[in-house]
Amino acid sequence: MNKKDIADIRKRFKLDSDLLTITDIYNIYIRQESSEIYHEESQAFPLLDREQQELFLTNFKKVLGGKLGMKLFEVKFERQTEEQPDHAQQLLYDGLQAEEADEWKDEMQQLALKMVKDVQYEKDLVVTFIRGKYFKKTKRASEESEVDARDEVFTTPFILCSMNQTDLPKRSLVFDFIGREFKSSEMVDPIINLASPIGGFLFPSFTDNAADVNHILYAAGKANKPDYRFIEEVLNGEEIMTAADDKAVFEEIVKQVVGEEVDSQTLANVYEAVHRLTEVDEEEEEPEEPPALDKHQMERVLKMSGVDYVDAEQVKTAFETVVDDELYEMKATHIVPSYTSKSIKIETKVANISISPQDLKYVKQVNYDGKRCILIEVEEDTIIEGFKLIPEELLK
Repeated sequence: MNKKDIADIRKRFKLDSDLLTITDIYNIYIRQESSEIYHEESQAFPLLDREQQELFLTNFKKVLGGKLGMKLFEVKFERQTEEQPDHAQQLLYDGLQAEEADEWKDEMQQLALKMVKDVQYEKDLVVTFIRGKYFKKTKRASEESEVDARDEVFTTPFILCSMNQTDLPKRSLVFDFIGREFKSSEMVDPIINLASPIGGFLFPSFTDNAADVNHILYAAGKANKPDYRFIEEVLNGEEIMTAADDKAVFEEIVKQVVGEEVDSQTLANVYEAVHRLTEVDEEEEEPEEPPALDKHQMERVLKMSGVDYVDAEQVKTAFETVVDDELYEMKATHIVPSYTSKSIKIETKVANISISPQDLKYVKQVNYDGKRCILIEVEEDTIIEGFKLIPEELLK
């Protein structure tokens, strides 16, 4: 899935949507201390009152929020073996195909049991499964076409899971209008934190407007912090790399080829070269897959950055040393997520500075009076706490 696919299905989670319908909902309550299913409840989603529906729909949108590679990950299922009768891909596929809601619920229950096996959560947990259909509009063949976009749609059944922690209400002082007295609140029912899901997934994934049952879209609770145990043991998914992992691999490969020491201009050129790979011509549509850097692209980026002594064998060796895979690819958007935002951190004992990759060329490390200093070229006056600094002619 790309970000356009995710954005489209995400915005369909709203009341009375005609492009996404939810038929069934299955809620499971898991106690923190027992790590077993304490309570379960299954019913038709349309039978919930509208307020509950709206709360859940907002929660489902949050599950699908975030950037690919940071909070959302397209995970490929491992091949099922005879020793895996409860393989997640099979359970989910059977759940999609089930004609009766009870059959679908049984498959989801098996998946929930995998979630609580050999693990204890920090707080009580509510796991919600829904089943429904997603309708993706097709584009008109031409401006003269008389067929409306809604007349032809791709219809895909789907299952979405949301995992949410519970919190106990805080004790507070209330006024009892009936008894006309002040007293402490007596609320003891746990509150389900639907505003901040700690995980979830969407099955199947979508590729080129078609369902891809060999992949699942996994959602982490926090950016760059996926639950690897959940991916491997519950979803039976293959290993994934986060955006932070890709960026770390990129930096280590550059160090292997260029060395630990580099001037700011070369580093700025590297980020600019990577950024060029992500640029899309205004007349062209955004590519289905974000551009990636393999060993060949990496060599090209370094040469474009002025590192003229690099060769293919050096880059190949660096890939094998860092990731033990010369065919490994890094997404360019993971390395330079935003070329204009202050995403580059300059850390010193005196101060920490944030700067955008495009402005890194204005930063230099210089020697003055036997001391190392950071020199930042500016085009305007420098203001500190409302005071304008006076220029000082110190460097010759």
